[in-house]
Amino acid sequence: MRVTKASLAALAFLFGGAVATPALAAGDAVHIDRQSWSFSGFTGQFDRAQLQRGFQVYKDVCAACHGLNRVRFRNLFEAGGPEFDEESVKALAASWPNQITDGPDDQGKMFERPALQSDPIRGPFKNNNEARAANNGALPPDLSLIAKARTTHYTGTWWAHPFSMLRDIATGYQEGGADYLYALLTGYQDPPEGFHLAEGMLYNAAFPGHQFAMPAMLSEDSFITYQDGTGSLDQNARDVAAFLAWSADPSLNERKRIGWLVILYLIVTTGLLYAGKRRIWAKAH
Repeated sequence: MRVTKASLAALAFLFGGAVATPALAAGDAVHIDRQSWSFSGFTGQFDRAQLQRGFQVYKDVCAACHGLNRVRFRNLFEAGGPEFDEESVKALAASWPNQITDGPDDQGKMFERPALQSDPIRGPFKNNNEARAANNGALPPDLSLIAKARTTHYTGTWWAHPFSMLRDIATGYQEGGADYLYALLTGYQDPPEGFHLAEGMLYNAAFPGHQFAMPAMLSEDSFITYQDGTGSLDQNARDVAAFLAWSADPSLNERKRIGWLVILYLIVTTGLLYAGKRRIWAKAH
């Protein structure tokens, strides 16, 4: 077989993309420990009770600055999610402090109204400028897709990276966003000696660069206590990370269920086709 310069260039590009890029990224990457989640892997499913606790943490802590503009109130009682009682969700929407701007009315003016089940879960700010003004110039992101927008980064050696990728493919690893959010919420620390923090910033071990603008809303001394009397920083962080993973992928339970049905269908169909082939062509030999 003749090896051309083009084929060598293609191999160099593919090999370089597989090993060089992660090696370069690893210089700025932060190691994030992988956590155990009910929704991990090919068969994992969201835990309803955990999602309900996670929503409580979001409502009592995160909603003070962050919205969920891609999540509707009705999603909270749909299958595969927190599955709250529909009447409770209706009351929650009506009492949500961040009302909906609607209109125009008969006089051509916009007006504020309580949220309905069909409305998104709005944050407290009308626009980005208002959000920045209330947070010393920092912009609190919408949390609807934050678990998909954030992930972990490979921090090992370049030669081990292909094996790490194969392991992730084999195990169906897709929980990088939840792992990162958990690490971020539990990663506030005193800065190491000699580390210079910019004015108004906090040290967070999980954030690249370690300079983080968001205050530590959860801590060992300040956390949400659930209705059953339990609660801790670790549990709050774990539950709200799972809830945000659901908000970014609310169809995960159904998607995996359908995926396994499709695989079963393909296995059965393959067996029937093979048996048919053997029967049809048996006398040809």
